Amino acid sequence: MVAFREITTGLRFPEAPIAVPEGAVVLGEIEERRLTRVHPDGRKEVICETGGGPNGAAIGPSGRCYICNNGGFACTEDEYGQRSIGKTEDYSGGRIEAVDLATGELEVVFTHAGDVLLKGPNDIVFDRHSGTWCTDLGKVNGRLMDRGAIF
Repeated sequence: MVAFREITTGLRFPEAPIAVPEGAVVLGEIEERRLTRVHPDGRKEVICETGGGPNGAAIGPSGRCYICNNGGFACTEDEYGQRSIGKTEDYSGGRIEAVDLATGELEVVFTHAGDVLLKGPNDIVFDRHSGTWCTDLGKVNGRLMDRGAIF
């Protein structure tokens, strides 16, 4: 059996951990609306405030961290942990963002895939030609629910 070691605690709805060369892990905290670096000693450092809900992420061809920002999930917590319960009242729209990990500078790169408005981007990858691929789960709003897609 593999032994696990807890490195840090207190992350609020962490998503998409990425191992980076200096030995740290970079991840989005959906509930806190930020991108965080967790160092090997457990120390946490806020890279930038993203707003919305930083979901899946990946290091892109430019070396920046690209984030699928779902625009904001309302969260709840119970004895089973944290979970999403729909969009926030201040939903800011789905988007793909790029962050310079050294400076924390954030840039909105895409709000649409072609003529389709992104609603809740979730995961992102890059192909060998630097093409960008992402999933968009859409949003749940009361009894209405968007259909997901791959772009």
